[in-house]
Amino acid sequence: MQKSLKGKKALITGGLGFIGSSLAMQLAKLGADVTVIDALIPGLGGNEFNIQKVKDKIKVITGDVRDKKIVAEAVKGKDVIFHLAGQVDHHRSVELPFEDLDIRCNGTLTLLEECRKNNDTATIIYSGTRAQYGAAGGLPVTEEFPTKPLGMYAITSLAAEQMMLMYNRLHGIKTCCLRITNTYGPRHQMRKPYGVVNWFIRLAMEGMPITVMGDGKTLRDYLYVEDCCDAFIATMAAAENGKSAGEVLNVATGKGTSFAELAKEVIKANGSGSYKFIPYPNETKQLEPGNFVADITKIKKLLQWKPKTALAQGIKATITFYRQNRHHYW
Repeated sequence: MQKSLKGKKALITGGLGFIGSSLAMQLAKLGADVTVIDALIPGLGGNEFNIQKVKDKIKVITGDVRDKKIVAEAVKGKDVIFHLAGQVDHHRSVELPFEDLDIRCNGTLTLLEECRKNNDTATIIYSGTRAQYGAAGGLPVTEEFPTKPLGMYAITSLAAEQMMLMYNRLHGIKTCCLRITNTYGPRHQMRKPYGVVNWFIRLAMEGMPITVMGDGKTLRDYLYVEDCCDAFIATMAAAENGKSAGEVLNVATGKGTSFAELAKEVIKANGSGSYKFIPYPNETKQLEPGNFVADITKIKKLLQWKPKTALAQGIKATITFYRQNRHHYW
């Protein structure tokens, strides 16, 4: 059981998005004083309904992480800052590369500079992505594997991570970077097909065939959102003991599931459905890194964290959530 976080002051950028809102709820339930910043840019997943159950316990700043004045005020007095603001759609990052670059890199640099000027004792935990590895070339993927990102989203995520590590080295700011695998669960946007588990769930719930690209054998490492949030909180706790500053950590399950196996799990949990194979669209094929399963030895040893939610259990909980709340998500 997690200890009380009463008295801890936390800021979450992108805090009305999928993972950000889930983390905000978890922190609030543990007694933390939580503030979130979100620009609510259409199409990027920010949703005020995400924190509906704890809205009285969370301060919401509707603003952009690139806005120096807003960020300067928001970071003051915070013990920990979870930096999740960013553009998270791979295809949108290709179509609108300057937007992706601006939000991720300018937003990250703004946050780091305002912390350096206004709160250089805060811990900053950065939300990166397993896509930073690109085509890994072997499994499981450790943090020492080369980073060869294939798309704009992954490139800017890696650049932001390097900024975080630079500010740790040069300015002594306690930063830690998490490379998070494919995360799924409640509060994810369901209007667009990014986030493969959630998209498969929407198709099954609507009675449409789940479209599995390629031969269905490609492996991914699927992480339930509550386990992801637990990793953020464990990283925060480790920072207090000086264990996580300057580190890069995989956050995943360490287990691979094929696209076809995933489709079958979704159909089983939904109680009905079907799937069909389709060829990769050209752009998707160019961005496809192949099999990915993370090695989580480092985070388990350093933070004593490990995922608790089996894939079937997480999918079932996600379907239950959307059966009750789908009108807020599509």
